[in-house]
Amino acid sequence: MTAATADSPNVIVIHPHNLGRYLGCYGKQVATPNIDALATESITFENYFCTAAHCSPARGSMWTGRYPHRNGLIGLAHLGWSLHDDERTLVDFLNDESYRTYLFGLQHICGDAEDVGFQHVQGSTHEFNVDEPAETVAERVEAFLESDEADDDDPFFASVGFSEVHRQPLVERCLDCGWTFDLPGYGADDPDEVEPLPYLPDRPGIREDLAHFHGMIHAVDDGVGRIVDALDESGLDDDTILVFTTDHGIGFPRAMGTCYDPGVETFLIVRWPGTTTQGARDDHLLSHVDFLPTMLDLVGGQEPTDIDGRSFAPLVTDEGSYEPRERLFVEFTWHSKYNPMRAVRTNRYKYIRNFGDVPLVYIPAPLFSAAAGKEVREEFYGEQRPEEELYDLQADPNEMTNLADDPAHQETLQELRGVVDEWMVETDDRLLEGDWPPSAKQLERIQKSPWVPRDVDEFC
Repeated sequence: MTAATADSPNVIVIHPHNLGRYLGCYGKQVATPNIDALATESITFENYFCTAAHCSPARGSMWTGRYPHRNGLIGLAHLGWSLHDDERTLVDFLNDESYRTYLFGLQHICGDAEDVGFQHVQGSTHEFNVDEPAETVAERVEAFLESDEADDDDPFFASVGFSEVHRQPLVERCLDCGWTFDLPGYGADDPDEVEPLPYLPDRPGIREDLAHFHGMIHAVDDGVGRIVDALDESGLDDDTILVFTTDHGIGFPRAMGTCYDPGVETFLIVRWPGTTTQGARDDHLLSHVDFLPTMLDLVGGQEPTDIDGRSFAPLVTDEGSYEPRERLFVEFTWHSKYNPMRAVRTNRYKYIRNFGDVPLVYIPAPLFSAAAGKEVREEFYGEQRPEEELYDLQADPNEMTNLADDPAHQETLQELRGVVDEWMVETDDRLLEGDWPPSAKQLERIQKSPWVPRDVDEFC
């Protein structure tokens, strides 16, 4: 047996791209039998949210326990944004606890995986890599779990990053090429059978994208199943915390690139045999910034002090007390273009503050000329976004009716406006000083593409 114990268990974190809560065990009409089976052996968190609805900033918060505007990673890592030099990641802290740290697949926090702290790296480490699908990454994890290396004197931490379900460009840097889920090796569902997204119109291009999106989800499900089976067959399962989560919401308009729930909602499934209650569901309000302190708490590590999150380990272990969150914060600054937003979410309300000259709904570059993006971009880019948005999530879960100008909701508006003001001041948000300038690489991209219309995102 492994040297891992209840005090220092092994940890495996599987994290696909852009999957939100689009799983069968979260009520979506997509076949995910392996993931659904995992949920029956685990605790499933139903109100877990990211800090920003795009890849690098969301992942940066997971690994540092700090909001993007505090840790420096407010935009995409391959566009020049990075964590502050003195920022420490979960991997760094686990190295201090004598864990052996492994990366399988991608990480998308920085260009060099060693900068995140990983001691052992297998596979792609940065951007989407179509040559390393979930199947290939899962094979590497299987080989590791079957090897003597997995059964060592010290416990291991394995980060397993799947490229799916990220879109891929059909033709590099072409405005009309579109980014697609329709790639070789993925079997799509029938577009006529998919369930429409409730916050988007039911149109052919959106159905087409959803059908191919399902194909990538099936690949993720297969990869998860292979890793779970390999872990169970290795005999390491009882001493291993298995975490399944994602970076942010799904890659569709009015989801990714926004502060609306479809963009910031994420799944979290945790299995620890003998500790987590099989089939449990928890509805506490939780944030990505809580991930680092929770994982350190579960493995007996020292929790850092200067972070924005706090441990919810008592919810995982059903031991000790936990003081519920009343609210969480989400944000957005730079993606393929400048789109600054700051927001607060409670169990009842969502308040969003928008900065600058922005369209009604920003559509990130990978979506703008995709089939779904083409269906809605004219209406989403046809008017200005209001400075403030307020939604009653109980009465209006799809966030379609902005109550910011409603006289009956002015007290709530003022209260949440003040909460965001206070948060920005307390966290020294640079937006308080004015526009947040682009990174050098982002500026270079903009300057190299003068032909891109002002209302069209530069492809990244």
